[in-house]
Formats: sequence, C-alpha cells, structure tokens
Amino acid sequence: MRILLLSQYFDPEPLPRGLMFARDLVKQGHEVEVLTGFPNYPGGKIYPGYGVRFIQRELIEGIKITRVPLFPSHDASAFHRGLNYLSFAVTAAIMGPWVVQKPDVIHAYYGNATIGLPAWVIGAVLRAPIVLDIQDLWPDSITASGILPRRFQFLVPVVEGWCQLVYRWAAKIAVLSPGFKRELMARGVPEAKLQVIPNWCDETQIQPGPLRTEEECLLEGRFNVVMAGTMGTVQGLDVVLDAALMLTEFEPKVQFVLVGGGVERPHLEARATSLGLNNVLFLPRRPVEEIGALLYRADALLVHLKDDPLFAITIPSRIQAYLAVGRPILCGVRGNASELVQQAGAGVCFEPDNSSALAEAVTALCHLSLEARSKMGERGRQFYRDKLSVPVGTQAFIKLFEQARL
Repeated sequence: MRILLLSQYFDPEPLPRGLMFARDLVKQGHEVEVLTGFPNYPGGKIYPGYGVRFIQRELIEGIKITRVPLFPSHDASAFHRGLNYLSFAVTAAIMGPWVVQKPDVIHAYYGNATIGLPAWVIGAVLRAPIVLDIQDLWPDSITASGILPRRFQFLVPVVEGWCQLVYRWAAKIAVLSPGFKRELMARGVPEAKLQVIPNWCDETQIQPGPLRTEEECLLEGRFNVVMAGTMGTVQGLDVVLDAALMLTEFEPKVQFVLVGGGVERPHLEARATSLGLNNVLFLPRRPVEEIGALLYRADALLVHLKDDPLFAITIPSRIQAYLAVGRPILCGVRGNASELVQQAGAGVCFEPDNSSALAEAVTALCHLSLEARSKMGERGRQFYRDKLSVPVGTQAFIKLFEQARL
C-alpha cells in the first residue's frame, strides 16, 4: 500500500505516530509519505535547523517528508493555539493535493479536530479513504483544559458539529482506549467503523544511560518519584506539591522529580519555593533519547491528570513509556488508564486531585521491598511487549488500512 501520514506533528517533535511508525510500515513492505508542519511542539518555537518557509522536503530513511507553513505556538493563549491549528489545516488543505503522491489510504493523526479539513480535501481530490487516529476528543479536550475563554464558549456546538462531519468522512477510526470507543458510539459513530489501537512509545529511544553528574548527586540517597513530560493545566500538578509537603514530615527520603516544560511550570516552581519544599526537584526538558537515563533511575514513575470525566476515558502516552521502562507506576488517572496499570500489575493507583491519596500511594511503594518493586516493573515491561509495542500496533493499523480500502 501507499500510505500518506497526515499530521500537524512529526519528528523531531515527540508523538506516538512519528518516524518510528513510518519506519515500521516500510519494514512491513509499504510505501510511506508524510505531510506535516514545521516542528514547534511542545515549546511553541521552531526547532533549530528549521525555519518556516513556503515548503520544505526531506528524505529520512527513504521516507519522503513534506513540510508546509504554520503559525508556531503552544502557549496558554486560545487565540494563538487556534492560529497554530488552523494555519496548518489551511496550508495542508490548499497545498496537500498538489505536493503528495496519490495514496491508497490516508492516516490522519487527530491530535486536534482541524486535521479533518486537509484530510477531507486530500481524500476528495486524490480519491483516497481516510483512517482517523483519534488522540483527543473535541470539543471535550479544549473545555476540560480551560484554554477556551468564556467569551468563546459559543464555539463549542460549532466544533461539535464539525467533529460529526469529520467522523462521517472517515472510512475507519482508530481510538486509543475502550472509553473513547464507547463515547464515539454514544455520539452516533457506528461500532463497525471503530477500532481500539492503544498508543505505544519509542522504545528504541528510551534506553538506560549515564546521568549528568550534577543530577546523579541530586538523586543519590533519595526515593525518587519521577514525572517526565508536559506540565500543563490538565496535569493538575499542584497535588504533587501538596503531597510533597505532607511527606516532608514522615517520609523525608521521598523526592518528587518533575522533568520538562509547560505553561504551569513557572507557577509550580514559584509555589514550591514559597512552601519551602526541599523534596521537589525541577529538571529541564530534554530530548527523548536522553530521558531514558532519568526514567530508568527512578524508583517510581508518576502520571496524574485532573479529575475530569474526559480523562477517565483517555490513556496518557507517558504510561506506555513507563511500562516499557519497567519501573513501578503511580497512576492518578481514573478509568481506562488505571485499568491498564492494574491489568499489567505494574503499579499503584490513587484518586486524582487528592494529595493525601498520592502521599499514601508513595508511602506504600516506598515501604515495599526492592524485589517486590522490581517484579512490579518487570510485569509492566512484559505487558508492554505483548500488548502495546510498535510491531503489535503497526499490524493492527495495517489491517485497519486494508479494511478502509474495501
């Protein structure tokens, strides 16, 4: 098959369906082409070595990548974020049919609903079926994140109507969790159109390695609870600071290590300073290939999302990375995410937005023997290999692509 990967995001930006997915499809004997934007996620600034221009073509490992212009932004401004999404959608829709070869199938990475526009235009002009890969439910994600100001709430039913059109245009829809499937069926999407395909991580990039000397000193002698990734509003990380304050008194060995950037990081750092916390360590964002050293050095890995109904049916992508690394997981996400961790036997789940519950979960892990924690991590690693790894997911997508062409 000739497969077009249509995504606003692509390597070197971190995402589940990037170069690794393209590479594995090629390995399975398929021809792959990518239409994407200029890399700027998650920092909102164009990556070094790139600059927004009319068009840029690359060839990586025999995979043709075409980049079209967009407005780079990923800050807290709803206007800027909207420009970011819409600018790529418009340029990809206008230029897409003329800069890519006719595909047999279009894989549209649905990180935001605007991807539906170029998917529909390219699919209509080149007569190719669309497989939507839904990573976020819209408009739920923008209302839950709080990024949409009150004065723009009138747009919510407009977005809902747009999403219904996009679902209708798709030949098949991949969703990352059973909860997403149930929700889309409740919105009128036929069950026969839906397939659950969980995300994976780039296990080739997340490898153990030496820590920077100064970081090794900061981690030495502590029980390190590491959370790596975006620090945004939906992560609700004030709960970590509250739990850290409690643990200062009765578990002084515990240290929370927050790695990455995001709109909430300045607030979290300022609050940690005001509380006088000496058991919360902030480390800068780093490339995927360097994050493995920290994850493998952790005693436990933390994932947390605000207690919102939307997050009960999602599975944060960092869970797959945590499972692959083979370290115990502290999961503060209701629903499908907690069910996955429990199914794997890979960690301890706690009530989100509850600092006491987090402190108790950390204490429980801290008091387990090293052998018990190691077994917990190994169960997670084996579960990832058997159920969630790249080859498993790629095979599922190939079957879905074949069904879409019928």
